[in-house]
Amino acid sequence: MKEILEISGLDMMQGILDGIYPPAPISKLLNYNVHAVERGKVVFRGKPNLASRNPMGTLHGGWYGTILDSAMACAVMTTLPQGKIQTTLEFKVNIIRPIPADVEVDAVGTVEHAGRSTGVAVGRIVDVASGKLYASASTTCIIMTPKLK
Repeated sequence: MKEILEISGLDMMQGILDGIYPPAPISKLLNYNVHAVERGKVVFRGKPNLASRNPMGTLHGGWYGTILDSAMACAVMTTLPQGKIQTTLEFKVNIIRPIPADVEVDAVGTVEHAGRSTGVAVGRIVDVASGKLYASASTTCIIMTPKLK
């Protein structure tokens, strides 16, 4: 944690993209990774695996929520200065249509507001090949200054 607090949020996210810092373990479990980073915007790319399907064979809603939460919260992270962190306060996901098996998607998180105490972002899951929209979302993140012991 101390090392992360010594760099900006944008540098941290760029470091994850470049392989300097490890990604969140859940991204490996759910088969997605950081694909692009810029200030105020982060893209995660993924392909839902069979383990992410529900008993009816469709993609579990938690997969949509997790990749969108990652994209939106990390987009907020890119706006933070050194010494600040964030975490999700709340988020809402609108699943528009099911993601078919073997379809690669991008979850794009874009910041709408980055203040001293909160950040607000929106997200979209789109088909990499066709651009078809599968889900949209919004989030509010709290911005904090952690106290190290």
